[in-house]
Amino acid sequence: METIEREDGGRKMDVSGSVPPAKEGEPAAAPADPLAYEGVWRFTVPAVEESVPQARRAVRDLLGRQGVPADRDLVYSLLLIVSELVTNSVRHAALLSPQVAVEVAIGREWVRVAVEDNHPYRPKALEADFGQTGGRGLLLVREVTRESGGVCDVEHTSTGGKVIWAALPLAAPTG
Repeated sequence: METIEREDGGRKMDVSGSVPPAKEGEPAAAPADPLAYEGVWRFTVPAVEESVPQARRAVRDLLGRQGVPADRDLVYSLLLIVSELVTNSVRHAALLSPQVAVEVAIGREWVRVAVEDNHPYRPKALEADFGQTGGRGLLLVREVTRESGGVCDVEHTSTGGKVIWAALPLAAPTG
């Protein structure tokens, strides 16, 4: 597994909504200084089964090392999502994508995990078929994300592959 590197100047994510939009005729509010745990990290793993626990450990260690204020349930949800997404890439995209990229973006109020591969197929969360032993990973990702008050999606990349991501709030959802 390659070293996790912080991306400075790379793709940025702002799902926090921490900077309110400017009112008409007023200058835009300046973004708050970044917190010590904020940043974007990306690493790649080979598209093999052994990479699933490696990716999970790398994300867990990153969250701890950065001092992200995430409770145990949030960390568990993020690690479950990473496991499911890397497993899907290993099982379904390895022929076209010998490497799988994992990105962790940590903002003031959100943690976003994303898994990217070079396979063009855009998967859909299938309905649970209780007669099968597999095939419910994306359904699980969608439900865990929803229950955590987060959002998830699948996007095509400029190189013809796809990235599947989930962003979960650091604070418990209110209401």
